[in-house]
Amino acid sequence: MSADSSGWAKATAADAIAIDPRALATRAMAKARDSHNPREIPAGRYTVILEPAAVLDLVGQMFADFSATALADQRSFLTDRLNAKLFGANINIVDDVCHPLQTGPPFDGEGVPRTSMRLVEAGVPKEIAVSRAAALKSNLAPTGHGYPLPNEVGEAPVNIVIAGGSYSIDDMIRSTERGILITRLWYIREVDPYEKMMTGMTRDGTFLIECGEVVAGLRNFRFNQSIIEVLNNVEMMSPTERASGEEAIDMVVPAMKVHNFHLSGVTKF
Repeated sequence: MSADSSGWAKATAADAIAIDPRALATRAMAKARDSHNPREIPAGRYTVILEPAAVLDLVGQMFADFSATALADQRSFLTDRLNAKLFGANINIVDDVCHPLQTGPPFDGEGVPRTSMRLVEAGVPKEIAVSRAAALKSNLAPTGHGYPLPNEVGEAPVNIVIAGGSYSIDDMIRSTERGILITRLWYIREVDPYEKMMTGMTRDGTFLIECGEVVAGLRNFRFNQSIIEVLNNVEMMSPTERASGEEAIDMVVPAMKVHNFHLSGVTKF
């Protein structure tokens, strides 16, 4: 775990298994201190740095669509988009229960062994989860991602790993002339299912970045943002770590620096 004099400690990939609680406390205190008397700046499109928990809760909204049942029902944003470039070339996502930072049984709710899946490769959606029931209706083999029966959902990947990069959050901050650091998101709801347009709010620490430094806490924002657009606008990524949130299951994800993120309104807190 690294830390600078301001107390903004950052976790590395090696720290993901055993994180020093003192460093976490130092970071929490720094965020509490820097959130005092938050400024208000106008809504608009900004370069943002999404910490892993924020990435998880936003990007995690799309994985139920990686489903043979959802595609058959035409309620997936991947309808007519499989094997076509949809995201940036730097986006690679797998579902892998055997990844060292993932957890859970090696079989699904139907007792089928889980297979590893290439969900997205160089920005191209490749594979989807298939339950036994969905397999019977198609020429696909079950992948071990079915829910216990009876259910109306069918299946979904549940051991998400998004490949990361080599930059720390501090590197991302230093590279940003003006932007916003976002700790977490919440109250996320879908606006446009096919474009994966989501709305929600920032929380637990939102900060203004100027000239490569965190200079002030900010009032929270509402956002209206397409996940597809986010995953086309990723400039930098940190090493992956296991993250938890409120709006999605635990995943292994990086922090992301994203340009042109739409913060559509300012809250009063």
